[in-house]
Amino acid sequence: MMPKSRRSNRFPGRRPVLALILALFAAALWLAPASAGTASPRAHAAASNFITGIGDEHVKMFSEPVYQRLHTKIVRYIAPYDAVKHTDSLNLAIAFIRAAELDHEQVLVAFYHSEHTPTKLPSVSSYQHDVEKFVKRFPHVRQYQSWDESNRGNVRGSFSSPSASAAARYYQALARVCKGCTVIGLDVLDANNITPTLRYISEFKHEIRVLHTVMPSIWGLHNYSDVNRLQSWRTHQLVRAMGGQVWLTETGGLVKFLPSFTNVHGAGLRRAAKVLRYMFAVAAVIPQIKRLYIYDWTGGTNSTRFDAGLTNAHDQPREGYAVVCKMLKASGCSSVKLAKN
Repeated sequence: MMPKSRRSNRFPGRRPVLALILALFAAALWLAPASAGTASPRAHAAASNFITGIGDEHVKMFSEPVYQRLHTKIVRYIAPYDAVKHTDSLNLAIAFIRAAELDHEQVLVAFYHSEHTPTKLPSVSSYQHDVEKFVKRFPHVRQYQSWDESNRGNVRGSFSSPSASAAARYYQALARVCKGCTVIGLDVLDANNITPTLRYISEFKHEIRVLHTVMPSIWGLHNYSDVNRLQSWRTHQLVRAMGGQVWLTETGGLVKFLPSFTNVHGAGLRRAAKVLRYMFAVAAVIPQIKRLYIYDWTGGTNSTRFDAGLTNAHDQPREGYAVVCKMLKASGCSSVKLAKN
């Protein structure tokens, strides 16, 4: 499971609590040796069946020349489900979505817990009321996820996550208020041990049948644990369990994940670049994968515990950016000056 310390970058103010979560999860992410179950798919993403975009919450990304060079057409944004109720959350969403639309990018919005009451899950009626207002506020956004990483579980005093049953009801509610939209099914983490994730998917599907709701045809998966071990068996198993089309709505290479993985003398930069190459290769050999959203664009500072940025805190491209640039066949990739931090 990948802890969301990066939410502290997206939504300032939650940094102290989420730092504790990172410490709890850091060792677990890298528990298994990289050699066990490692696959060696050939990297032929250039001729693959998927399209690639970026996930981030920093609006300045769109104005950066190294971002514009990639000519991506899709982007993912995480918004609190109750963003319309709070000026701070709504203004962030407005700025990001407006910039994406001006850049002619298709936005996938993933709803998440409230930034103001993160430990309180909404009732289905309250959730439906709030997301309906969001959908009406952004008429050109037609792709949604009902809850980001719904299988994360609860961390007391920090955030709460819905049960599989509740996630199914949120999915149904969002589909009701966004007619004609593409509403993605579950958005789940893989984790080192995927048994709980497989169980969560099964319970979600059962509840969908009980609700007499159409089963999702597109599913969301975050496969950090798999690709950062240079393995693919988790991704294969979860794709089979979901069925249908799968979007890797968050994936990418870790530059730093303290305390277990540091970026001393650029080792983390090289590791992340290697993982990104492998990430493309895995997606290229699984035909069900149709989209890939790399998380994330904006890197952290020296004090950041989680960092998977394609650029550093000063907006300078890293080695991982060069991998993405070349895989997307952008122009002038070799001439980009790369940061050493």
